[in-house]
Amino acid sequence: MSTKKSNLETKPLLEASSKGEETRRRKRWWKNVLDVEEAKNQMLFSLPMILTSVFYYSITLVSVMFAGRLGNLELAGATLAYSWASVTGFTFMTGLSEALETLCGQGFGAKTYKMLGLYLQASCIISFFFSIILSILWLYTEKILIILNQDPQISLTAALYMKYLIPGLFAYGFLQNILRFLQAQSVVVPLVLCSAITMCIHIGITYALVHCANIGFKGASLATSISLWILVFVLAMYVLSAKKFEHTWGGFSFESFRYMHIPLKLALPSAAMVCLEDWAFEILVFLAGLMPDSEMTTSLLAMCVNAETLAFMFAYGLSAAASTRISNELGAGNPDRAKSAIVATLELSVILALIIVLALVFGHKIWTNLFSDSPIITKDFESMLLLLAISITIDSVQGVLSG
Repeated sequence: MSTKKSNLETKPLLEASSKGEETRRRKRWWKNVLDVEEAKNQMLFSLPMILTSVFYYSITLVSVMFAGRLGNLELAGATLAYSWASVTGFTFMTGLSEALETLCGQGFGAKTYKMLGLYLQASCIISFFFSIILSILWLYTEKILIILNQDPQISLTAALYMKYLIPGLFAYGFLQNILRFLQAQSVVVPLVLCSAITMCIHIGITYALVHCANIGFKGASLATSISLWILVFVLAMYVLSAKKFEHTWGGFSFESFRYMHIPLKLALPSAAMVCLEDWAFEILVFLAGLMPDSEMTTSLLAMCVNAETLAFMFAYGLSAAASTRISNELGAGNPDRAKSAIVATLELSVILALIIVLALVFGHKIWTNLFSDSPIITKDFESMLLLLAISITIDSVQGVLSG
């Protein structure tokens, strides 16, 4: 009797023990696949950066959408102009600012706070200098596009769009530098709020200039320049007035000229790398302009590239978060934690790419309708979904690796 009683008493305990062991195995298996704690920390930090990057990109994209609704020629001209602006300006400015991710990130981790402000000023001077050179290039957009065998009418329309986008180039350079300065100090929530509010204001400004002020096509690119400068002004006022930057921002100083060579050494290779990645996709828009029905093919390819770029913004936000985490840990002398952050970032990039692809597959009609109401464009875009999905997956992982 005692033996039977003992068996009855121990059996539930054994079952509970086996269930507990199975649960622990599952947890261990999941931890082997993904460092949950590190992934959680990166997602909490990268989500605001992703939203910020998407809002920044959407400011320029919304203007293209408004222009595109005016007609097929306007859509082709605006998309070609934006591709040219991205190839020759915006991407280059983004690459230049990436030097601050390393310099400000390591400086903040090492607690050399004064250097953050000096590096920011030096990088802004560099961006301003290159903006002058690039703006001169933009003034000759029509001639350059015609030399590249683009349609003369589309080239003329694109050049008109670029003319009013030049002030926005200067703002974009400053904006990217301020973004890296704040990001290195893990200040992300204000970035999201400022970019989201500016994005909403931009929609109103664009609508007012395009439809109410009778400026039309020119108003779309002018709205982009205005909104970018609004965002620069708001973030600059935040840095100048917030007490949390009293150690990292010591005011304007001529001392920053002494340190210009440091960010420049990192900025030029970073800009070259980012530009080469972007050019690989933007060149498709120029090739589309060589085809017989250039208005249709340019618009279609531009939609694909814009979808690709928007997906890249998600990966870029994750990359920015990882870059800050890694530079902070290296600056604090924790190489093992930096390695863990790299592995977790790569795993998250694959998950993020799958989510974006699924959203594109099920929502592609919504995407095309934002640019044009042409059923032909929608049908042609559907035929390219598979290749576009593969490209987005590869580029998302590559975008994280490049960061």
